[in-house]
Amino acid sequence: MAYPKLLIGFKDPVRSKMADNEPQNNAEVEVEEEVDCEEESEDAPESGGVPSDLTQELMQNPSVLAALQDRLDSIVGSPSTYIQNLPKSVKRRIKALKKIQFETTKVEAEFYEELHTLECKFAEKYAPFYTKRKDIVNANIEPTDEECEWSSDEEQELVDGISKTTIEEEKEKPDETKEPEAEVLDEDTKGIPHFWLTVFKNVDMLSEMVQENDEPILKHLTDIKCIFSEKNPMGFTLEFYFEPNDYFKNSILTKKYIMKSEPDEGDPFSFEGPEIVKCSGCQIEWKKGKDVTMKVVKKKLKHKGRGTTRTVTKTVENDSFFNFFNPPTPPEDDTEMDENAEAILAADFEIGHFIRERIIPRAVLYFTGEALEDDDEYDEEGDEEEHEGDDYDPENDPDYNPEADGKRDCKQQ
Repeated sequence: MAYPKLLIGFKDPVRSKMADNEPQNNAEVEVEEEVDCEEESEDAPESGGVPSDLTQELMQNPSVLAALQDRLDSIVGSPSTYIQNLPKSVKRRIKALKKIQFETTKVEAEFYEELHTLECKFAEKYAPFYTKRKDIVNANIEPTDEECEWSSDEEQELVDGISKTTIEEEKEKPDETKEPEAEVLDEDTKGIPHFWLTVFKNVDMLSEMVQENDEPILKHLTDIKCIFSEKNPMGFTLEFYFEPNDYFKNSILTKKYIMKSEPDEGDPFSFEGPEIVKCSGCQIEWKKGKDVTMKVVKKKLKHKGRGTTRTVTKTVENDSFFNFFNPPTPPEDDTEMDENAEAILAADFEIGHFIRERIIPRAVLYFTGEALEDDDEYDEEGDEEEHEGDDYDPENDPDYNPEADGKRDCKQQ
């Protein structure tokens, strides 16, 4: 049974781009282009001739472009003819290199296992700080003046509150576009109200899961912890702590993730680090009439003969954050999962990893929104680097005219 998986390890950008940089594949594409196009004679003019005009006319034809694109798509990823035509003695040595590669993959797996062990060790060092964070959020302790000494770029904005410009803009907005008024808190407010709910609503991945009916419950969420399992099995468990509430009896809701850090027997060279392979939730003990994961639908049925109607009630699943604790169960045999269940599990793995890797360690920065700004800046920088790496190659430009370029250089002299 092949479960959806989420890779946890570091990705090697060099390894991921190796296929794109194969010179043999580029050569093969050029051969295909020569077959499809007419050969130019040695006496043909370098620019402005009939073959050039014909090529431009063909390249402007949508049907020709579509056929060429289909042909290129079929070539991408195909084995290089260079490798296929190598002598047996050379292919034999390539097999030796692959065996060496397999041995290095096993060492890489050991590295990630040691890294996970180190992560488990340092989790104990983080724990006291997370406990103190929980105590401050839930008003169990009041931080000292010394502990509150922290300056930031947004300190003045926090002191001054909303600017006049913002107030004027809100007045100009139509009523339907105005956001609901925020809860007004006074100086006697204890702890940091709605801390985790605010974190969830600030993160797109989590806010999509949180429904209106979930918000009153998530206001009772007091802490989230990650408990690591070093081995047998390797993984981690997310623990969500709730204060007593009117919705369910549980004080802790758990989500367990199983990981593996070993190459796949069928495809060992695809290994790039630990990956989540399975997860399980817990049973929520809902109080009567408070289960937000289910809803009652009423439907009127009309009798065809007598014309009488009757109302039928049916309980169906309802969108809710708390469905997170009831993931799809993969079949025990080799039966394939349906696409919807696979998509849910794949998203579940990503969410669980994100909570463990980002939300728990940086909760206050997601509460203030600073972590979101950092994520956006990182994405933008990545886009800029990608554009900067796009070098212009005149040899692959069909409109490039070397004679015109030479004349331009002469004029500049």
